Amino acid sequence: MLTAFARAFKTPDLRKKLLFTLAIIVVYRVGTHIPIPGVDYRNVQTCIDNAQANQGLFGLVNMFSGGALLQITIFALGIMPYITASIILQLLTVVIPRLEALKKEGQAGTAKITQYTRYLTIALAILQGTGLVATARSGALFTGCPVASQIVPDQSIFVTITMVITMTAGTAAVMWLGELITDRGIGNGMSILMFISIAATFPSALWAIKQEGSLAGGWIEFGTVILVGFAMVGLVVFVEQAQRRIPVQYAKRMIGRRSYGGTSTYIPLKVNQAGVIPVIFASSLLYIPALIAQFAGGTSGWKTWIEQHFVKGDHPYYIITYFLLIVFFAFFYVAISFNPEEVADNMKKYGGFIPGIRAGRPTAEYLSYVLNRITWPGSLYLGLIALVPTMALAGFGANQNFPFGGTSILIIVGVGLETVKQIESQLQQRNYEGFLR
Repeated sequence: MLTAFARAFKTPDLRKKLLFTLAIIVVYRVGTHIPIPGVDYRNVQTCIDNAQANQGLFGLVNMFSGGALLQITIFALGIMPYITASIILQLLTVVIPRLEALKKEGQAGTAKITQYTRYLTIALAILQGTGLVATARSGALFTGCPVASQIVPDQSIFVTITMVITMTAGTAAVMWLGELITDRGIGNGMSILMFISIAATFPSALWAIKQEGSLAGGWIEFGTVILVGFAMVGLVVFVEQAQRRIPVQYAKRMIGRRSYGGTSTYIPLKVNQAGVIPVIFASSLLYIPALIAQFAGGTSGWKTWIEQHFVKGDHPYYIITYFLLIVFFAFFYVAISFNPEEVADNMKKYGGFIPGIRAGRPTAEYLSYVLNRITWPGSLYLGLIALVPTMALAGFGANQNFPFGGTSILIIVGVGLETVKQIESQLQQRNYEGFLR
């Protein structure tokens, strides 16, 4: 692999793409450390150093922003508004006929959907930025910090609007940087920035586990977490690469004097067809009750019940609900993202058929049957991977930002595999050996 990296940098055009991607990553990481106007940076750092700062309700968003959310920087919202907008547009494509028609129009329709995604990203950035500023002003961003209410000293309307505009502009800049990587760099830009955001929090989280450990100065806990991380990476790579290949045979057709078809191929159905989206959906949905309880006044019975059962990640009610939501969203997302009837119709149109299965409706029923069978192990695998931080909370007393959590590992391994495959394909076009031998 090191030899392949060396050959990649020896190829002029590939070297330019790699260096350009690294330059954009540097710009992005610099932006995650520039505070927005109107924020008392010293009080923010005081609250971050507080042990309870990393155990709030904003751990997931803070992870996707590379730690910029809790520092309230210009890139505080990170890539999360774009991810949310992309998921919403993908779900609406199934519901709204206009979006479904645009999706079928090819490159022009895709460009239009991308434009809608940008507009929705800006709208969500304004909404989330307003919520973040309001949370910071009220002192609820850092639970238990004595100076949490003094993070925004000047709470005038002008300062508030300036803070929201700055964070919205930062989100637009992050979106632009991601598109630059996609056009002129290596890999998908948004995925690369997400990868960097999550990887940036690993060293501090690992070192915090070492400092909080009690066995051999914390090195036993540190080494155990590293071994668990390697085991999880191997498991995720194995499952993410696993697929059910359904053979497809195309009959020969005579068009004029030429013969077309007569080839054999397959439909690759991944075991984890939904990717990391069910985990994100389930995590976001479980934040809603705790968020409502946090901003609700008084000491009502429902608020106390939520704080006891759905705020701490190691409670049995939380674990069971989280697991069931992941399984549900895995089936839900697969159902809306893969249409067996459409695939069967396309196969029938071009003379394709599955050996032993009649074309048309029987093919769609067979694809649906196979998809449901392989989605079960995929959803259970997602649920078990996502529960690793919960087991870490119980076993090591780690915080919510446990570095080898399910979401972070799934994203890092997935993005890493896709990026390596893209570099490998470009190397193989020049008769070089790739990474995966």
